[in-house]
Amino acid sequence: MIKTYIKIAWRNLLKNKAFSAINILGLAIGMAGALLIALWLQNMLGMDRFHEKSERLYIISNRDEFQGEKSAWAYTPKILGPSMAVDFPDIEAFTRYDEGNQFLTTFQNKKLIANTVFVDPGFFNIFSLPLLKGANNIRFDNPKGLVLTESYAKALFGDEDPIGKSVKIDSINQVTVQAILRDLPSNSSFKFDILLPFEYAKTIGYVDENWGNNSLSTYTLLKKGTRLSDFNTKIRTYSRDHINAVNKAEGNQYAKYTGEIFAFPFQDYFLYNNGKGGNYTSGRIDIVKLFAWIGIFILLVASINFMNLSTARSERRAKEVGVRKVIGANKTSLMAQFLVESTLISMIGMVLATLFVFIVLPFFNELVGKQLSLSLLNLWTWLFLIGFTVFTGILAGIYPAFFLSSFQPVKTLKGKFVSKSKGLSVRSILVVVQFTLAIVLIIATVVVTKQIQYTKQRERGYNENGLLYTGIKGDLEKNYKLIRNELLASNAVVSVSKNMSPVTDMYSNGWGYTSGTPTEEDKRISYNRFSTDADAVKNLGLTLVKGRDIDIYKFATDSTSLILNESAVKSLHLKNPINSIVDGNGTKWTVVGVVKDFIMGSPFGNNVPMIIFGPKAWFTTIHYRLNTNNNISDNLKTIESIFKKFNPDYPFEYQFIDKTYEEKFKETKAIGTLAMVFAGLTIFISCLGLLALIAYMAETRMKEIAVRKVLGASVTQVTSLLSVDFIKLVLIAILIASPIAWWVMDKWLQNYSYRIQIQWYYFVIAGLMAILISMATISYQAIKAGLSNPVDSLRDE
Repeated sequence: MIKTYIKIAWRNLLKNKAFSAINILGLAIGMAGALLIALWLQNMLGMDRFHEKSERLYIISNRDEFQGEKSAWAYTPKILGPSMAVDFPDIEAFTRYDEGNQFLTTFQNKKLIANTVFVDPGFFNIFSLPLLKGANNIRFDNPKGLVLTESYAKALFGDEDPIGKSVKIDSINQVTVQAILRDLPSNSSFKFDILLPFEYAKTIGYVDENWGNNSLSTYTLLKKGTRLSDFNTKIRTYSRDHINAVNKAEGNQYAKYTGEIFAFPFQDYFLYNNGKGGNYTSGRIDIVKLFAWIGIFILLVASINFMNLSTARSERRAKEVGVRKVIGANKTSLMAQFLVESTLISMIGMVLATLFVFIVLPFFNELVGKQLSLSLLNLWTWLFLIGFTVFTGILAGIYPAFFLSSFQPVKTLKGKFVSKSKGLSVRSILVVVQFTLAIVLIIATVVVTKQIQYTKQRERGYNENGLLYTGIKGDLEKNYKLIRNELLASNAVVSVSKNMSPVTDMYSNGWGYTSGTPTEEDKRISYNRFSTDADAVKNLGLTLVKGRDIDIYKFATDSTSLILNESAVKSLHLKNPINSIVDGNGTKWTVVGVVKDFIMGSPFGNNVPMIIFGPKAWFTTIHYRLNTNNNISDNLKTIESIFKKFNPDYPFEYQFIDKTYEEKFKETKAIGTLAMVFAGLTIFISCLGLLALIAYMAETRMKEIAVRKVLGASVTQVTSLLSVDFIKLVLIAILIASPIAWWVMDKWLQNYSYRIQIQWYYFVIAGLMAILISMATISYQAIKAGLSNPVDSLRDE
């Protein structure tokens, strides 16, 4: 029976080649879009869930309130992990994870920069990372061990076996390769080239016992049977007790610390990474949900398009159904026939969709920043594709199967096979649904684009033109004064400054800075922290409001000087800030200048209080501004020669500030681009649906059109007759889509402190686009019907 169904379905496809091609194309495009989103969702939902002990693995987080707002963050002090392991027997193993370190590794004559992470021995017990070479039981309790990833080992050692080989770190210390890890899977949030033990970090002064220095991640593996709620109750005040005890012993006048720590499931942290409100309840999961709905929308629109195309051609199948029923076919067998037909089309569509996915996947990967793949050698992939095909075939074919199998044989054989109002009503609703989803996506694209434009036009507070930075590595710190002098003398740059971080990024913040007689709330204000040796205002292009720049080369006392931004002046209640004393970090700092607020960190955030410290603080970055009178490439060659002269072992690396700032919009732009692409797909498929519906209308009203033409109706009048109803459907879709889109995008904008207000004309733009596109689609078929010969329609068969 199934074989017969397939034969009939195949004959129908070949009989109506153009119709079949449109049907399959629309379904294939929708399936391809849904498949791409499914691949991305699979990766996102599987992030960090492949570890064998993931159900007992937790990341330790802080929770506290600053400026009246509760927040949570997953950075902890270095001393926390070892202390907790001693004091809490519920912990089976722990590891600290200190990332963001860049070290030069040397093997023989090969030198490479490595993205380096410090970990404890428990790292290899907690996490399930695939081992390529080396001992299964990696010991990381001495400073001489080293673990590399497969690709980095290949780059450093070539074809040699790295195990047991010695590698020099920063041209100073020798360490021995203990193991090689396979390259980390794409669903791991860890990113590193080499792992070094914390014992090594101790030897180079990277470890402190400051309970207030939240600078790394701490992971714990709880023993089997440990309840998370009970464990969190035990550890809640652990950091608080230590911080307050230290402050009391040292006589610090900080506000009494009220923060808490808690363990959060590591396998959930990637998705629920937003700590607003003091809990991880949102974050990347919001984007995952958004695009899951978009994937459903695209598949639904493609299926609706299939329904419309199938039922639009119903007259040509009506007599077939009538004859089948007369000779004994029941409704069930007819439904089975049409469902087999829709599944066959779905299978062909899936083949095309898979081909489309392979073609566009490299571009999609670049857009979402992933390395997604569709492996046809995997059994689970085939099971998914088959299940997806059958599901889509049934989803797309269920309504046409009911509709076509419901024809009454007497009416169909007489040519009166369907109730026009009922059939039209259902199909009209489907078209409204299609265009509603399309218009929602168009409005979303407009809102995201406007939000990015609005933020890019925001006053940054510094001058990014010609401004570059280089990270401090190797001998740059030791030779900084010589480098600074030669850079300024070279005429390649006009200014130089040493700073805590790139001006686009916030590496540090802190609380407890006070002036005068502060209230307890004053002590609970969080400040962004920056630093400079000299010329930061001039070099970065900041706007000086009062006072002067810090310059340790002119003023020896500037080691403990401060520059405040305007928000910090308000927070510290300083009426006359210049020469005021600010207490913080156990030091009395003297304010020498005030600058306008400038953006550090997210460009979508509000301005926050900021303190720029003098040279008693620490530094990670050298900023320099190019001389615009010279060619950029000539400037860079000169700068490179100076850096190589004083730091010969390291490659010269630099970043343009404007490009670094542009990177901050990457995720938001990706969301907008994806919304635009999928809106385009939805509109395209929806237009095929419109084409089907107007073809159906023209087909069922051919005699009416013929009579009107005989009585003198023009092509324009006939076109209007067929078009008005469809424009009404699009207008209804606009009315439905507008409040839905407003609600969705208003909720999305709440993630940004600096945001646009949704304007009425966004909806007008989306509506006009939908109307123009639909009119262009409708006009073709309507004009075709208007130009038809009335004799053909009025002739008796």
